[in-house]
Amino acid sequence: MSAKEIPQKLPIKEWPEMDRPREKLLHNGAASLGDAELLAIFLRTGVRGKSAIEMAREVLLEAGSLRRLLNMAPSDMCKFKGIGSAKYVQFQAGLELGRRYLFEQMAKGDAITSPQISRDYLSFQLRDKQYEAFFALFLDSKNRVIHAEELFRGTIDNASVPVREVVKEALKHNAASLIVAHNHPSGVAEPSIADYRLTETLDAALGMMGVNLLDHFIVGDGHVTSLAELGVLGN
Repeated sequence: MSAKEIPQKLPIKEWPEMDRPREKLLHNGAASLGDAELLAIFLRTGVRGKSAIEMAREVLLEAGSLRRLLNMAPSDMCKFKGIGSAKYVQFQAGLELGRRYLFEQMAKGDAITSPQISRDYLSFQLRDKQYEAFFALFLDSKNRVIHAEELFRGTIDNASVPVREVVKEALKHNAASLIVAHNHPSGVAEPSIADYRLTETLDAALGMMGVNLLDHFIVGDGHVTSLAELGVLGN
């Protein structure tokens, strides 16, 4: 019997072993599971008349996507039957584990020779924020990340970002270079004129203190634009 042929009201523990989400993950890896199957592992149990997977499918359908579900406020997520504050906490803990895993992956290597890891980390940090946020990665002389921090939030442009504070933070962490990023809540990763000006101002100010600005990423929804790749920075 295939997974599609299994009666959905049948408890998962009565499914063929290789169709159960946990066993499937153990044998084939997490990537082999669909969104509903992964969500069902967190839900653990269904509700009366519905298996955990059937319940997960309904929640995902109502939320619109897994990403939208996991970015919901606690009060909104807990409106779904079978999801309470304990489940919300588990989801947020899982997301934070993902962020910390990406940071460790990024911090242990060369941020320049492994640029995709830096992009993934910054995208994970910024893409779902409903406000503009300015984030910085502080690197040592071997391009290893020594510190990561959201420095500012609000309108991010040449007039509102206190460049002196960015330089001050770089010196405080004894950084040899920086990678900075900010998000566009609109989801469009196209740099604005203000983004170009801010990048040039930051580059000049940091350069005067012997700190190299390696890149400025603009994070959109599903896309990250590198101003270094656009030729704005002469690194």
